Amino acid sequence: MSAPLVVLVGPMGVGKSTVGEQLAVRLGAAYRDTDADIVAAEGRPISDIFVEEGEAYFRERERQAVRSAVEEHTGVLALGGGAILDPSTRELLTGLPVVFLDVEVNEAVRRVGLNTARPLLAVNPRQQWRQLMEQRRPLYNQVARAVVATDERTPEEVAQAVLDALELKDA
Repeated sequence: MSAPLVVLVGPMGVGKSTVGEQLAVRLGAAYRDTDADIVAAEGRPISDIFVEEGEAYFRERERQAVRSAVEEHTGVLALGGGAILDPSTRELLTGLPVVFLDVEVNEAVRRVGLNTARPLLAVNPRQQWRQLMEQRRPLYNQVARAVVATDERTPEEVAQAVLDALELKDA
C-alpha cells in the first residue's frame, strides 16, 4: 500500500501549507492539501461551505477528502485543522508519518489575523483558538509520530525540524 511521505496536522495559522510546500520541494515530492481539495470539489471557499451548509456537512466532506488523499497521495499531505476530530480519520492516520505542527496562541492569531474569513474564529479569535486547542491538542498528539514547535522559526527551519524528526533526507 502506498502512503504519504509526511502528513502535517495542526491548528489554523501554524503554517501547514507553507511548510508542506517546502517539504515537498526538499523531498522531491508532490504537495497536497485536503482543504484545497474540498474547495476545488465544492467550487467555493470553506467559509461559504460553513455558512451555507453547516459544519457537519463540511466535516463529512473533510473526512472523505482525507481518506482519498491518504489512499492516493505519496508525497507531502497537509490536513485541515479539524480533520483529526473524526475518529475514523484518526484511525486512518495510525502508523503514518504524522507530524503535529504546534504554535502558541499569540503567534497563531498574529498569523491568521484578527479580521479573518476563518469561520471558527469569527468572534474573539484568541478565546476561540484557545478553546479549539483545548479540545484538539490531545487528538493532534494522539495521531502524531513527532511534534514540531513553529514559534519563532522560519518555514525553512520548521521543514528541517520535520525532516529531522522523521529522519528523512532531502532529495
